[in-house]
Amino acid sequence: MMFTRSLVTGALALALPFAAGAATPAVPSTISVDAPAAPAANPLQLEPKAIDVLKAASARLAAARALSFTAVVSYESPSVFGPSLVYTTRSDVTLQRPDKLRVVTPGDGPATEFYYDGKTMTAFAPTENLVATAVAPATIDATLAAAFDSAAIYFPFSDLVVADPYKDLAEGMEVAFYIGQSKEVGGTTTDMIAFANRNVFAQVWVGVDDKLPRKLRAVYLNDPLMLRHDMDLSNWSLDPKIPAGTFAPAKAASAMKIAFARPDVMPAGTSAQPPMTPPTAPKPAKTP
Repeated sequence: MMFTRSLVTGALALALPFAAGAATPAVPSTISVDAPAAPAANPLQLEPKAIDVLKAASARLAAARALSFTAVVSYESPSVFGPSLVYTTRSDVTLQRPDKLRVVTPGDGPATEFYYDGKTMTAFAPTENLVATAVAPATIDATLAAAFDSAAIYFPFSDLVVADPYKDLAEGMEVAFYIGQSKEVGGTTTDMIAFANRNVFAQVWVGVDDKLPRKLRAVYLNDPLMLRHDMDLSNWSLDPKIPAGTFAPAKAASAMKIAFARPDVMPAGTSAQPPMTPPTAPKPAKTP
């Protein structure tokens, strides 16, 4: 899943929260030994309305032969004082199904660009003027997997650009429920749903009229700090006319070529030049 496999790995994809809207029973300050036993928790279930919202959004994305959008991802990282700091990245995404993808991430953090043209995948660091290229599989889905396996490159929105978004988002899902509507997210009225599997709890805001995801929040259930990962989605364009050359790194022609390899593995005898790494947010030399 995206925010589940990407921002998630094995869990959901986009996402966060809590049972918003669900009543929480009051807890008495003292409990009598004769007090009746607490009622059993409601069994996990998949609420049809929540599933319908998620399927509608997934179908809208899957039906587009081309699309572009902007993803602004914010994630928390603990400070030495305890309370978390927030770091942010922005990516401008363009794709053409089934075999073309461009992700330009200007910041925060090191600027990076990723291109896939159906035959090769290229990672380009414009500031450092470094480029890495490798043979790629025949589809966006397979290329996203190959980029992660071979170079640890991943994107938190990958669940939105695969051929079947619902399949990725619903992988391992154990609970899903409808929260209500919001008029304050994404500049439109959205339906709010939450869903979870054994790894992630997610909340998603989906446009009521256009069925496009506008915001996602995720909390990983094995994270003792319950840090939040947010993704705001905007500038949606479905089936736009895509200019020629969009999926080729024109500025990388004169860049220094380096290995398309994982940053944690350096083959024996290779140069000390670091391999291309996935975009990361900047962190101060000393965290306050």
